[in-house]
Amino acid sequence: MKRFNQLSEPTEMLYNQGKSAMRDYHLIAAIANITVDNARGILAKADFRLSELAKWDMERWLSIEGIGYAKATALMTSFELGRRRLEEQPDTKIRISCSRDVYYHMVPFLLDEVVEHFYILLLNRNNRIIKLHKISSGSTHGTLVDPKLIFKKALDHLASSIILVHNHPSGNLKPSQSDITLTNRLSEAGKHLEIPVVDHLIFTDDSYFSFTDEGLI
Repeated sequence: MKRFNQLSEPTEMLYNQGKSAMRDYHLIAAIANITVDNARGILAKADFRLSELAKWDMERWLSIEGIGYAKATALMTSFELGRRRLEEQPDTKIRISCSRDVYYHMVPFLLDEVVEHFYILLLNRNNRIIKLHKISSGSTHGTLVDPKLIFKKALDHLASSIILVHNHPSGNLKPSQSDITLTNRLSEAGKHLEIPVVDHLIFTDDSYFSFTDEGLI
């Protein structure tokens, strides 16, 4: 059997045992073309959590000894490619039956995000998703939302109802006063247009807050 040096250990794993046998540090080593020991060191700096590495920006990667622009680019884009793979939607429309369904549907879009994003899920009469729209993106502390844009999207797609979703990068699940005010404002507008807002989810990487579950809608 052909022998590989340490730098090619991931190649040996892939060739002889398949990709599922590769550990996280093997994958990092293969992507960045670095030794397995260096890859282990990188994982250690992120507490061995891929979710932390996915949040690293270019400056953070470049602070690692042996990581230049080419290797940092390879690593950052590999995480982005994985995230986009999760975004691919099945051909059949997904049915939403509870707040947990919404949360897991939004994981590919909001997991590991470091700034706030505001999305709407447009539903048909059977509570199946017609379309997911990003309304806005902002800073780590908030994002601006235009109610007119939300209901224009809903009318354009003949939606029967709307679910609002935005993330809190801080991990704080408690809705702010502006979150509550916006939800009430959009709920009232939805009643007049006969396009009810059926829930508003605050998303964090670990959990979520549902306005409907908490009796706030």
